[in-house]
Amino acid sequence: MVWSRDEMALRAAKEVTPGMTVNLGIGIPTLVANHLGPDAQVMLHSENGLLGMGPFPYEDNVDPLIINAGKQTVTIVDGGSTFDSTLSFAMIRGGHVDLAILGAMQVAANGDLANWMIPGGLVTGMGGAMDLVSGARRVLVISRFRTKKGKPKLVPRCTLPLTGVGCVDRIITDVGVFEPRGEGFAVVELAPTITRADLGDDVAWADH
Repeated sequence: MVWSRDEMALRAAKEVTPGMTVNLGIGIPTLVANHLGPDAQVMLHSENGLLGMGPFPYEDNVDPLIINAGKQTVTIVDGGSTFDSTLSFAMIRGGHVDLAILGAMQVAANGDLANWMIPGGLVTGMGGAMDLVSGARRVLVISRFRTKKGKPKLVPRCTLPLTGVGCVDRIITDVGVFEPRGEGFAVVELAPTITRADLGDDVAWADH
């Protein structure tokens, strides 16, 4: 049984420790906020200018002026603040973000990340991904293990335009948790009922 999007976010939330400043990328990473309770002692950062982002609001608590970088309405926790994007990116580039949780199109065995463009596709912008992978102290990726066409997203070398080089520390997918080790990927944890045989032989494994 593979993990659902919400279960992937729950697993990612376990990588967050008290005192961290964490940036959540667009897509599945935004769901992580729903699994960090008020006692988590974590400050969530959004590159559009928000520190202290909370979970998604209930319908009767939506404020259209409070949004994340993906233009989704969010909440602000007590002690949170808003500011302009110049200060927000200064925080990222200054090394003040402990953990960036991002999506991915491809992750290479050496930790390279491609997550912002498919050639020939519509591109609305790279957002803060390139700044985050170079400025955050740790980069965690959440992504499906395979594309809709069945191809693995864990690859020997990225064939899509790179977001960052050697920047990914850990990958959480619907089938398990993996780490890039240069020559291949190490298995950290598998989803319930998933076995090594289910992973297939079209991914290079570091411990084979």
